[in-house]
Amino acid sequence: MLFSINFILISISILISVAFYTILERKILSYMQIRKGPNKVGYLGLLQPFSDAIKLFNKNLISLESMNFSLSYLTPSLSLLTMIIMIPIISFNSYSLMDNKHNMLYFFILSSMGVYFILLIGWSSNSKYCHLGSIRSVAQMISYEVSFFMIILFIVILSQSYLFSQMEESQMLMYFFWGNWFMLFMWLMSCLAETNRSPFDFAEGESELVSGFNVEYMGGWFALIFLAEYMSMLILSMISTIMFFKTMKTIISMMILLMISIILIWVRSTFPRFRYDMLMKLSWKIFLPLSMILIIFPLLFHSLYI
Repeated sequence: MLFSINFILISISILISVAFYTILERKILSYMQIRKGPNKVGYLGLLQPFSDAIKLFNKNLISLESMNFSLSYLTPSLSLLTMIIMIPIISFNSYSLMDNKHNMLYFFILSSMGVYFILLIGWSSNSKYCHLGSIRSVAQMISYEVSFFMIILFIVILSQSYLFSQMEESQMLMYFFWGNWFMLFMWLMSCLAETNRSPFDFAEGESELVSGFNVEYMGGWFALIFLAEYMSMLILSMISTIMFFKTMKTIISMMILLMISIILIWVRSTFPRFRYDMLMKLSWKIFLPLSMILIIFPLLFHSLYI
């Protein structure tokens, strides 16, 4: 009962934080483009995401005759549910809600499941733009998951555990960030590719795919897909803080978490979209070989220590 109450409260808190994260993104992008952004609804536009949510969920859902109705209604909510299920593994206090020995593997498996839901979202709508966008997204996410897992393995070898609390204890003397800043850079780039964010937003290439895999999804469907994307960005920011900066229990670590979240937005306003062949080259010819070379060093030091 206590687990259920804690889980519901934390989930609601993160959903509210996602709403304010969207307004933060719109404000940052608008000031970088020398304009005001949302500033009418509520004080300084703070209630804008809530009014957008009410508007989206009140819209009528229009289904095409060729759509697979059951999958079209199910997959957007499942993509959000996958992100919500990740919440118990993150330690917000002295322990996480689900404190098992394989938290990091649990996170990696759930993040990999997002590929299937994006593929189903594109396929069930029976639209060539959706289908092409989902295929692009799957190819991109599978490519970057290889280096994604190698970086996770690097941190696991350093801390000798898949458990987040053990990773925190391993950084008592020094953060993993010191000496591994290049690994953090590769991790953040992989996070952008995993969440289909700019400059890797090929699944939503507006210039050639209208809106990518979610072009046939409106109203509540779109809101659920939108929430899943931004929640995954926040969860990845939290896990990045634990992996490279020890914990999320101090004011300094919360500032680092906010900085990582802002960097994920900042990149969108700074860099143009990659070419697709450059995206694949970056993954298979740069990130993967580098992560395989860098992972040798903790293995070597660990063997010398033993």
